[in-house]
Amino acid sequence: MDGANGRNHQNSLRGRRNECVVLDRLLEAVLTGESRALVVRGEPGVGKTTLLEYVVERAPGRVARAAGIQSEMELAFAGLHQLCTPMLDRLDRLPLPQRDALRTAFGLSAGNPPDCFLVGLAVLGLLAEVADGQPLICVVDDAQWFDRASAQALAFAARRLVAESVGLVFAARDGEAAELGDLAQLVVAGLPDADARELLCATLRGPLDGRVRDRIVAETRGNPLALLELPRGLTPAQLAGGVVVSGTGTLAGQIEENYRRRLAALPADTQRLVLVAAAEPLGDPVLLWRAVSLLDISIAAAAPAASAGLLRIGRRVLFHHPLVRSASYRVASPEERRIAHRALADVTDPEADFDRRAWHAAQATAGPDEEVAADLEHSAGRAQARGGLAAAAAYLERAAELTADPECRVQRALAAAQATHLAGAPDAALKLLSLAEACSLTKFQRARVDLQRAQIAFTLDRGREAPSLLLQAARQLEQLDVELAGETYLDALLAAMFAGALAGGVSVQEAAHAARAASPTRRAPRPPDLLLEGLALRFNDGYASAAPTLKRALRAFRGDGLSAQEGLRWLWHACVTAAHLWDHDTWEALATRFVRTAREAGALTMLPLALGQRIGVHVFLGELAEAASLQEELNSVTDATGHPPPPLAALLIAAWHGREAEAGALIEATTMEVLQRGEGDGLVKAQWAAALLGNSLCRYEDALACAEQAGSQPPVLGVAPWAALAELVEAAVRCGMAERAAEAFGRLTDVTRASGTDWARGVEARSRALLSCGQDAESAYCEAINRLGRTRVRGELARAHLLYGEWLRREGRRLSAREQLRAAHEMFAAMGAEAFAQRAAAELRATGDSPRKRTVETSTELTPQEAQIAGLVREGLSNPEIGARLFISPRTVEWHLGRIFSKLDITSRRQLRR
Repeated sequence: MDGANGRNHQNSLRGRRNECVVLDRLLEAVLTGESRALVVRGEPGVGKTTLLEYVVERAPGRVARAAGIQSEMELAFAGLHQLCTPMLDRLDRLPLPQRDALRTAFGLSAGNPPDCFLVGLAVLGLLAEVADGQPLICVVDDAQWFDRASAQALAFAARRLVAESVGLVFAARDGEAAELGDLAQLVVAGLPDADARELLCATLRGPLDGRVRDRIVAETRGNPLALLELPRGLTPAQLAGGVVVSGTGTLAGQIEENYRRRLAALPADTQRLVLVAAAEPLGDPVLLWRAVSLLDISIAAAAPAASAGLLRIGRRVLFHHPLVRSASYRVASPEERRIAHRALADVTDPEADFDRRAWHAAQATAGPDEEVAADLEHSAGRAQARGGLAAAAAYLERAAELTADPECRVQRALAAAQATHLAGAPDAALKLLSLAEACSLTKFQRARVDLQRAQIAFTLDRGREAPSLLLQAARQLEQLDVELAGETYLDALLAAMFAGALAGGVSVQEAAHAARAASPTRRAPRPPDLLLEGLALRFNDGYASAAPTLKRALRAFRGDGLSAQEGLRWLWHACVTAAHLWDHDTWEALATRFVRTAREAGALTMLPLALGQRIGVHVFLGELAEAASLQEELNSVTDATGHPPPPLAALLIAAWHGREAEAGALIEATTMEVLQRGEGDGLVKAQWAAALLGNSLCRYEDALACAEQAGSQPPVLGVAPWAALAELVEAAVRCGMAERAAEAFGRLTDVTRASGTDWARGVEARSRALLSCGQDAESAYCEAINRLGRTRVRGELARAHLLYGEWLRREGRRLSAREQLRAAHEMFAAMGAEAFAQRAAAELRATGDSPRKRTVETSTELTPQEAQIAGLVREGLSNPEIGARLFISPRTVEWHLGRIFSKLDITSRRQLRR
């Protein structure tokens, strides 16, 4: 750092003692073997970059740097590549799947689209490898301009850093870089007045009237860059008159205007050179010199920009501040920008960097150009193959703008809208549909636009409006595309099921009737065709009539012929149907496939739905720790998209855990939200979860009231209505309302017998036992345990043991009761189902026995992630294998194991396995 810049750097740190203390603590933690992530936030010019330089100067080990560039925001993984390129010598140390994912994301090798979460894990592993032996500090400036894929991958890694000696420090503008929103934040405000005055006086070369000085300090609100830059270039007379700022516009705009004035004072060729540098995102001096040489600009043109302190060209092309770059680009005319981009396109290697060349060519094109549009469409396919749906959407949008042929323009606009929607930006997708509607649409194109609007509406608000919009689109398509019409009828039917009793305008029965009346296809039915036929039967002729067709549909979905695109479209429907049929094996297989497909495609719109299904599977299988771990991932995804669904998955986990306060708050929040959104399915699930919680806590009257509310709703998604009937039977029996229990049992058997699975028939037998006496009751309990024991639905099996043990105790058979109650208690304790475990323990004590020391209290000393790690150690997995499974680094696994050993008072993995 030269003398002048060094003095400015020190001046910029005036008044930043508190911020420096926070950064020093982060560096100290990293030095002692911990990991930290921090987002430094503030308005442009407030000093975020200076604080990053402070971190770099005091970093205790290796430093990696990157900076977001506005023109690269649409290039998937560009920012991540910038940060990680110096670390790629450690790439071979990563597990093969992670290594391949990162190489594919960076375009270093061809391959299948990378799992975006596997890329995040690869980044985490790479950072941990580089930090092995010395701390690693990563600083990212202007994170608000990082491409979305890079920001999500780094945020993913940052949330999982624990014990790797890695520090991640981001600088971002207020209210931007939403992907980093849940990381620790350091908000940087303007300098206090005294420090601001001192900085201003240190910057000026002559005296300044005190009143003028105070006005400048007040109008800049203590912003250091404004205090340093705004007075530059003004005459002593202007300063004396206090005409530094206009008092209008944003502070960033005022600073940028100052840079514009300084740029305008440069020679014309220098201004053109700075513009080319502003349009070139790589900061590559060789590329810059080659581009400006095409414009007959000499190397000497760079000197005035360097003398003015605006641009420095060395090993990298560096602007004094990002606002210099934006000021240069904004002040240029559209024609001047096109000339700059054309030069950059001409010197960019089409073999080595086809996508960036296509992007520059697109920015250089004023009117329709099919060749450029086709290149952009090709780049969109490449971006999508790397998991960059947002980049693909940007390429397709520009391609549509450059397309002359109306039909092709509409097709590209619709493809851009679809990619944007799947990438988790439904509001932006709606704007892209407007681009398509600017053309004269055929009937089919109008129907496609209406269909996408309906699908986006379903994403934004799965409630009252979506069913009618989808049904309207299906009817439009019926005479135009029979296959697409059938798919849309299926969407409409599922949307109506989701809305349930809260649907506005279209009931489930109306949607099913319309689907059945649609023209049949004349070819071998595909999986979605079978699913549509089965669901239409379900709501026209009843569950028993539909079950064979629905089972056939699920067998088709489990086959190998489903493409990734079809998986994104239909796997959620199939998962819901599998749960509806009490088929946990198929539900698990399809949910696992759905999560994998959504991750690989980077489809953030669909990933929350996939994770929600996988969480449901874990909960029913009694894997509450695994469910809680996935819930953290679900939270991170919905934070990134900005469209969080109601907390149904978290509610289900809390209810099974039996955590009354947490579950109660979630029930209340969920009920309010789903009522507002018109999601009848969510209302049923909230009521069912409340009934489950009431039964676990022996509050049977509360459970009965909630179960009756859920059981009175029309059939909707999932197993919730039928599971609610099972809760109703138990609560009604305990409240002495045998007739009410028998009526609910009759409704339950309508579906359990048609399903025929051991899960369904086991719950049926358990419920029948509650209504029976003597030998009939015992036979039914034994049947329930036998059937559920053949499944992996551990929670329902444990409840069968509990109810059988309670019945045996009341029959005076204390020794037999102890055996059942011990089994129930141990299963509930291992699951972490606290309330049910306490209920079993109380019954066990009533027999004169005591529960074993391995109680819920012991298991719940561990956090959900610690419990999950302990379980994986028992399965024999190594630290790297556990890290890959849980998206954490091996070193973090080791750190967690140390805490687990301490909590459980053991010293080895062997003891943990025992």
